[in-house]
Amino acid sequence: MVFWNDEATIGSQVMASEGGGPPTDRNSGGKPTGDGPPSDPSRATPPKMRRQFMTWILLLALIAVIWTVLTSTSQRGETIPTPQEFFVLAKEGYFEPASVVISDDKLTATLSKALPGATERSGQKGGQAWVRIIPGDYDWIRSQLTASGVKWQEQVGQSVFVQLLLTLVPTLLILAVLWFLIARGMRNASGGGPGGMLGSFGKSRHRVTNKENVKITFADVAGVEEAKEEVQEIVEFLKNPKRFSKLGGRIPRGVLLSGQPGCGKTLLAKAIAGEADVPFFSISGSDFVEMFVGVGASRVRDLFKQAKDNSPCIIFLDEIDAVGRRRGGGFSSGGHDEREQTLNAILVEMDGFEANDQIIVIAATNRPDVLDPALTRPGRFDRQVTVPLPDLRGRRQILAVHARKVKMSPDVDLERVARGTPMFSGADLAALINEAAIIATMAEKDFVELSDLEEARDKVRWGRANKSRKIEQEERVATAYHEAGHAVLQVLLADADPLHKVTIIPRGQAMGATFTLPEKDRYGYSRRHLLATMRVLCGGRIAEQRKTSDISSGASMDIRMVTSYARTMVLQWGMSDRLGFVNYASADDRESFIPDKDYSPETARVIDEEVRQLIDAAYAEATQMINDNWTKIAAVAESLLSVETLSKDEVDRIMRGEVIDRPSVSELLQREIPKPAIPAVPPQSGAQEDLPPDALANPA
Repeated sequence: MVFWNDEATIGSQVMASEGGGPPTDRNSGGKPTGDGPPSDPSRATPPKMRRQFMTWILLLALIAVIWTVLTSTSQRGETIPTPQEFFVLAKEGYFEPASVVISDDKLTATLSKALPGATERSGQKGGQAWVRIIPGDYDWIRSQLTASGVKWQEQVGQSVFVQLLLTLVPTLLILAVLWFLIARGMRNASGGGPGGMLGSFGKSRHRVTNKENVKITFADVAGVEEAKEEVQEIVEFLKNPKRFSKLGGRIPRGVLLSGQPGCGKTLLAKAIAGEADVPFFSISGSDFVEMFVGVGASRVRDLFKQAKDNSPCIIFLDEIDAVGRRRGGGFSSGGHDEREQTLNAILVEMDGFEANDQIIVIAATNRPDVLDPALTRPGRFDRQVTVPLPDLRGRRQILAVHARKVKMSPDVDLERVARGTPMFSGADLAALINEAAIIATMAEKDFVELSDLEEARDKVRWGRANKSRKIEQEERVATAYHEAGHAVLQVLLADADPLHKVTIIPRGQAMGATFTLPEKDRYGYSRRHLLATMRVLCGGRIAEQRKTSDISSGASMDIRMVTSYARTMVLQWGMSDRLGFVNYASADDRESFIPDKDYSPETARVIDEEVRQLIDAAYAEATQMINDNWTKIAAVAESLLSVETLSKDEVDRIMRGEVIDRPSVSELLQREIPKPAIPAVPPQSGAQEDLPPDALANPA
């Protein structure tokens, strides 16, 4: 069973597409930054020493490479002790024809077969063999080779240095490229350049949107009138700071936007920048944290430095709870924690603002309760603005903003859509309009109709309807009676929310759903409403069990919800007579691995008994109501098996004993099956074409 209501707070909402101009260079914000302060001679010594050290390292590497090449070049191949033995091997055919080379100080040849007793790879077939000779005694060498019947080549006079240079050229090129890259990286790192090997880690990774590219204003924001009034003073300060300095007032240095996901906190910050016509520096809290210790604090300092160079401006820290959590909590590892160092840097930078800096820091978070108290004290984030979920009027305004971008049918009532979307955030409503446009496009419609909006609402909240899923008849019957039990009790109980529709079409993970439609936004929960809701939750299991004489896992969500309601009533809302007006729930700061319990084991036993008593009482009352109204439940279930979806009006008519005049699903499927065309019988060749008026047609 699916319910619209929830325990979240309902309020107003920001809505419009979160746009903005293309990001610009993070180091340029419209003002020249200059050449910076003059360099200190004492700070130039370490880079110079590092360059000298790298020079000696590369020089030693080059000497080692030259030595290796020389030794490997002079001793490559199989060594033959004497020239006479070389001539004997050549005469016996151990060398390839015309492979003998006479050089300045040696004879070399390619082996055609393995040398006698060769153990090394070079002494096998295809290897090289060489022998030292006396330079200048070339005539005797030629005569001996001629007598052995061997052809030779002569390379006398070629410089050894030329051979060495040809061998070292690739190595020298590689070393030169490495030296260029290392020297450039160290130079940029020592100077803090953005392209350095280490210099870029300390630079802030924020995105800068110049005032020419900020297109979002308060006109694009709907449903948050109170929040817009809160930040209107900030816009006025950025536009006219002298107005506040006349009386000695100080504008808040920071504004903390808190609210549930999708309520429009980021959009509101961009609207402030668009209204104030100033640059907008945006960065996420997770962008400060890096694998190197101290990088987060360095990025914080760089961000605030660039913001001061481009003032007046706005710094937007999204998801600040990633680095702003309370220090010393369960997830902290001590004073050297990278997250705590980043938080300390933020605290110091926000304290360093002057009255004329004209820099406003706006932060957004979903968990303001876990932030460090030093971050939210006056002087840093002076003002906390809550951006709650939109109410009925806010949802109507948000839908109107997004409906301007699509073609709506003239008969679409956005007021009805707003009533049918309680607890929807601004992001949910934007997705609803977009999904409705997609559904209408796939159906080849010219406009978005109300049916498309209702289907999009169900799709956004619970997922796409699985109409093609094949379900066994036994499981289908159990689902129909389960949802009929929910729907009938929803109608009979006056303190429960009104029924909207009931269906057995699978949607998402649910095999069926009973939808409620609150008549108004609910800011609190009365005890009678909670008890009625718990009885409705129990009705599905009871009706299913009575029909099938068995129980299934289909009531898992109902059991979880009824248990949550009962425990919250006992622990937080003081709705137990035995426990009284006491809160027994532990503080949910999520900073401790083991939750604290501020009560004794005897009190814990009483809490369990009270929770069980509330659930048992609701189950017993729901059972009595199911037995008294079983005929109505059976009629609704059989109608669900026939048409699969029933509205509230149809459920009311069925419970009064009326019959709904709607084709069943099987009848609709039969209508969609095309009937086979009957082939026309050709006339016989001997038949007359013109028959008298009183003649009968030939049966053939």
